[in-house]
Amino acid sequence: MLLIGQYDSPFVRRVAIALRIYGVAFDHAPWSGFGDVEKIAAHNPLRRVPTLVMDDGVVMVDSLAILEVIDDLVGPERAVLARKGPDLRDHLRLSVFAAGVADKAVSLVYEKAFREGLPMWVERCRSQVGDTLTMLEAERAGRSTPWLFGETMSHADVILATMFKFVSESLDGAFDMGSFKALTAHSERCEALEVFVSCYQPYRLAMPGED
Repeated sequence: MLLIGQYDSPFVRRVAIALRIYGVAFDHAPWSGFGDVEKIAAHNPLRRVPTLVMDDGVVMVDSLAILEVIDDLVGPERAVLARKGPDLRDHLRLSVFAAGVADKAVSLVYEKAFREGLPMWVERCRSQVGDTLTMLEAERAGRSTPWLFGETMSHADVILATMFKFVSESLDGAFDMGSFKALTAHSERCEALEVFVSCYQPYRLAMPGED
């Protein structure tokens, strides 16, 4: 299979980390969701990353949907990042809130890069990011286990870490990331793992026509 997208995207990165943890072989096309949009369009008319081209040619988009398909593909014994039963609702809740922060951070990046920004919209995005980080900080601080759902990592742990890294790098100085002690510790714990290191690149906004 082929994973399309750069590892500075928290969404691409969470998919790559899951694939590596599960031992699923994949090729990686490090195309920018902005600078390489026409390359992506050949596979995905939405021109978004992550895009996963399955071995049978089926194209999947949206990281949450992609992970559902991957979990099903490898089966319940290998899908160690998935959560079912009593933890399912909370797992999805935290995953979606963390992904939402990343999504709004992307909006702020584009507002800053391509126009002055509508003040009301910028402030709304900033409030969404800041307030949700505060909520996620309380959630993480309130759990004494090594990971959000006990002794083993979950998809929610992964997106929490990849989101935090992305916001820290792409919006450097916009938020006091150091004030989120529990999220910082969670991020550092994840980023020290080899699988996170192997699926990382520093953030850089690639403009059209750039390599």
